[in-house]
Amino acid sequence: MDHNLTPYSELALTHTLPLDQHPAAVYLAGLSTEHSRRTMRSALNTIAVILTNDAMDAFQIDWSAMRYQHATAVRTVLMDTYKPATANKMLSALRGVLREAWQLGMMAAEDYHRAAAVKAVRGETLPAGRELLRGELEALLGTCNADPKPAGIRDGALIASLYTGGLRRAEIVSLNVEDYESGSGRLLVRGKGNKERSVYLPPSARTYMQRWLTLRGDEPGPIFCPINKGGKLQARGLSDQAIYNMLRKRAEQAGVKSFSPHDMRRTFVSDLLDAGADISTVSRLAGHANVTTTARYDRRPEEAKQKAAGLLHVPEPF
Repeated sequence: MDHNLTPYSELALTHTLPLDQHPAAVYLAGLSTEHSRRTMRSALNTIAVILTNDAMDAFQIDWSAMRYQHATAVRTVLMDTYKPATANKMLSALRGVLREAWQLGMMAAEDYHRAAAVKAVRGETLPAGRELLRGELEALLGTCNADPKPAGIRDGALIASLYTGGLRRAEIVSLNVEDYESGSGRLLVRGKGNKERSVYLPPSARTYMQRWLTLRGDEPGPIFCPINKGGKLQARGLSDQAIYNMLRKRAEQAGVKSFSPHDMRRTFVSDLLDAGADISTVSRLAGHANVTTTARYDRRPEEAKQKAAGLLHVPEPF
């Protein structure tokens, strides 16, 4: 990858650091989910590629040697290459690893603060992905209902919970049996930054959950678990990648156009706003840190703009 930047040879590690002394390793270890660690490790690798013209990865860089000019060069390339939200997520990873370098005593406070002060990329884009139609949700659950094997019962509960609870992949795989109250449908969810929130499954989703829990049993541990080819339940939790694979499989069976797990969450937010739910309440249910994040998923302004455009006309062509 050539960004026309001179490789920064001064950023190369001169010796191997133990993982508990490597700023990138310490930063990644402090993230709360496997998905976050995977995402931010990819971001740090991308930054390393930018700085060294593809000569080094995140674990070969001496992050303590980074200075303001390096961070500014990274920001420029990210701004020209990625959407603002993606660029800012990568800059967040950069600030995080620089903070660890400082806290490990490898970087002077002044150097850290100057490098970490690089400005965020300004701009706003619509979230990538799509909302699922009501018929698509029905088709997905239909494939699960038609599957009499344990996987069909489990996947029906997973899909119903993802949609009606607005859960992230990492959140649903971290749910334990004790986090669910069958009477109220309350789920205790641990979100980003280990922040807890409550969501409530509606009666229709509780039916799917109860069918699964009846099969699973009430033993402590993760609510959702893997199932082997023989239909035997495994005494461990699912990975967030397993959620992705399950949805892809059920989409193919149902003839539903490809979608991501996050699109289920997007549909949850959009459908609640369409139904008239208060945006502050929806924001709390979704676990958004800021209501402006929730507003980005509100499709009503786009529909209003489409309706307004319909008020205008031009003469028909001859």
